[in-house]
Amino acid sequence: MLMTELKCDIKDINLAEQGKNQIEWAFKDMPVLTQIQKRFIEEQPFKGLKLSACSHVTKETAALCIVLKSGGADAILVASNPLSTQDDVAAALVKYYGIPVFAIAGESTEIYKKHIQEAINHEPDLIIEDGCDLVSTLHIERPDLAAKVIGSTEETTTGIIRLQAMEKEGQLKFPAVGVNSSLTKHLYDNRYGTGQSSMDGIIRATNILLAGKTVVISGYGWCGKGCAMRAKALGANVIVCEVDPLKALEAAMEGYRVMPIAKAALEGDIFLTVTGDKHVVDVHHLLTMKDGAFVANAGHFDWEVNVNGLKEYTTEIKQIRPDLEEYKLNNGKSIYVLSQGRLVNLSAAEGHPASVMDMSFANQALGMEFIVKNRGKLENKLYTLPHDVDVKIAELKLKSMGIEIDTLTPEQEAYLHSWKL
Repeated sequence: MLMTELKCDIKDINLAEQGKNQIEWAFKDMPVLTQIQKRFIEEQPFKGLKLSACSHVTKETAALCIVLKSGGADAILVASNPLSTQDDVAAALVKYYGIPVFAIAGESTEIYKKHIQEAINHEPDLIIEDGCDLVSTLHIERPDLAAKVIGSTEETTTGIIRLQAMEKEGQLKFPAVGVNSSLTKHLYDNRYGTGQSSMDGIIRATNILLAGKTVVISGYGWCGKGCAMRAKALGANVIVCEVDPLKALEAAMEGYRVMPIAKAALEGDIFLTVTGDKHVVDVHHLLTMKDGAFVANAGHFDWEVNVNGLKEYTTEIKQIRPDLEEYKLNNGKSIYVLSQGRLVNLSAAEGHPASVMDMSFANQALGMEFIVKNRGKLENKLYTLPHDVDVKIAELKLKSMGIEIDTLTPEQEAYLHSWKL
């Protein structure tokens, strides 16, 4: 079925065939989401509801949007990051699946904001987000439309931080589910997905050997843990920079060197930020780095590394490879910036493998269902999905992997719930 008359803004509809192959390939490694889709087709939980999704336009996100449309949603998709859009996937969603997409790889900030407006103009009942740009823009610019939203789900740590701030200030106009708080999301997606894809992005962008290099990881949340673990596995000497004493202690107990970024800047060969905060690697850090240091970011926003500030001390910016720029500084050194400071794992690589996004997007799909089923019962605050949803997703994933586990006997169950010896 071809649907080429939809309103959309994509690079080239002729890329659709390759995009369709990509989406079908992703579905093959997303068995949990596939099982949820079968139920949604029968139950139609989103029938008559409009859905705006603002996320990375990848084959895995496409699978999620297709599943939600299968459940009755009138869905559209816009990009949450201009550099991660897969143009062939965008074309396939429009041509073969009837889902309007507003996303072009490398689009300007102006076009990005225009596409956010398309998501708002859809007048959504439901919102899926990756970073909270759509939700915050909706609250600021169209509070009238925000008031009619049933609820939203948020994929990222950064987005959850913003939602928490909105809730604390009493500004959140609808309930939101922080999918990133679910165990089957952050324990696997953040750790194994970000860990692998970030190292993949660094290697693709630079083609350097990580073994023997000193890799500095700023942030030791689940994403930072995964990046540190993968860098160490590739033979790197890992330094962790943290502001949280508990996380810093954990990193030290894992065998990593822990120090402030000002000190690490003098030692590192490769720097990777995964914090969700601003100017974690600032100009004064960049200026003290070794000649030839590489700087990358795997946090949501492109301001974790102060690339714009560095330009003031730059005499020339030279494109070395597609996702690698050399900043020649007025102090005689060169700093290599990966992916313009944007998400290196989605710009220089392809993001998380479908198998790990299977669990994350299962949480998104079930989060949407949770919001709809509890319409009118939830307060305007941030929620975490019930624990039994996490357990169910883990059970489905284990089943798809052919893994069996033990079950408690009645005697063991009774013992665990009794205080008597």
